[in-house]
Amino acid sequence: MAEEPLLVVRDLHKHYPVSAGLMGQVKMTLRAVDGISFTLARGETLGLVGESGCGKSTAGKALMRLIEPTSGSVRLNGIEITGLSRRELHAQRRQMQAVFQDPYSSLNPKMTAGALVAEPLINFGLGNSAERRARVEDLFGRVGLRAGDMAKYPHEFSGGQRQRLGIARALAPGPTLVVGDEPVSALDVSVQAQVVNLLVRLQREFGLAYLFIAHDLAVVRHISDRVAVMYLGRIVELAPTATLFARPAHPYTQALLEAIPIPDPRRRRSRAVLRGEVPSPINPPSGCHFHPRCPIATERCRVEVPELRDLGAGQSAACHHAPAPPAATRETISA
Repeated sequence: MAEEPLLVVRDLHKHYPVSAGLMGQVKMTLRAVDGISFTLARGETLGLVGESGCGKSTAGKALMRLIEPTSGSVRLNGIEITGLSRRELHAQRRQMQAVFQDPYSSLNPKMTAGALVAEPLINFGLGNSAERRARVEDLFGRVGLRAGDMAKYPHEFSGGQRQRLGIARALAPGPTLVVGDEPVSALDVSVQAQVVNLLVRLQREFGLAYLFIAHDLAVVRHISDRVAVMYLGRIVELAPTATLFARPAHPYTQALLEAIPIPDPRRRRSRAVLRGEVPSPINPPSGCHFHPRCPIATERCRVEVPELRDLGAGQSAACHHAPAPPAATRETISA
């Protein structure tokens, strides 16, 4: 019997009401997350990518209930968390922690580094004072900080060290899921590599699952087992990392990959330049949201919303023109 995924997200929506007009009479809806579904296995890393404003950070916050989802289902360790009371949710929060983009603004400047990492242990009632101090010292060593750094304040650390501190704080209560919301994008490139390698090592040591939200596809390729591509609140492609980078099925994914810089000035490649601007999530296009910018859009794309369709080998795409799975794969699916 197959093991149930650690995280199961089904038809998750997050909408915001927006007032417009001189007196605010006109009520509109901003569809930040517009019905996404995916699973995450224990010990797996799922990269969630897309342009700024596509809804990936909102999705991460909604599934953790840092913001309340409008509708949908989120199951963590087999427990539906969207309907839990505040008291019931507190018990589940130990299992899901976050690492945020800005390591400075996410840390209380009035608390010492040691107190910041110990705070989650106190919140969840874990251990006595001596046990908490031993846990904090152990975590400092694991993330590359010294025990002597526990007495320092956040402003005394570099950006990379502050992010290591944020990682130690996230790991303190012993989570099974860590949501990284652009966790390395604010760091220098050389420091990014160090922090990404640290995350990979810690994942092996603690058996963590990561939802890694990012826009840097090179980083996502290095750390992720699978990648989900979002566009205007929807997942348009989901595939194993190697498959997605070798054979992208959705035109939007293809355009994103074509935009990755080549670190060799002698190499040239033709790039599929996208037409127009990203539409507003307040007034998204009908049918496939990507059709106004898609080079292969047809009338069907303008009127019919494409389902996230199985293409075989773990790859799926929400595109009417995505290739059908091979016959052998179709027989396996139907069986």
